[in-house]
Amino acid sequence: MLLLFVLGFFLEWIEISYIALPLFLPIFMQSGADLTWIAILVAMNLQTSFLTPPFGWALFFLKGVAPPEVTTSDIYKGVLPFIGLQLAALSLVYFSPGLATWLPQAIGW
Repeated sequence: MLLLFVLGFFLEWIEISYIALPLFLPIFMQSGADLTWIAILVAMNLQTSFLTPPFGWALFFLKGVAPPEVTTSDIYKGVLPFIGLQLAALSLVYFSPGLATWLPQAIGW
């Protein structure tokens, strides 16, 4: 997950999904982990990494629509609480897999 987080700094989700995840899939399958749980962890992880400086893709999009008086450093400072919240949610789902798998199980996946 840490490697995917760092890859999200520099690459878009499509490259990570097509290059990195297939390399990790045998490891995930051998560990016996629920692949639904893994997919949700990966999605949350990538969403968090896209908000993380220095190359957070979402931050550049936000800068494009922000007023001219809002600097890039203002955006970097403003996003820190959201990164903290997402990391807290990611660790909560990591340590409690049932949070991520109850709905797919409820609908019969």
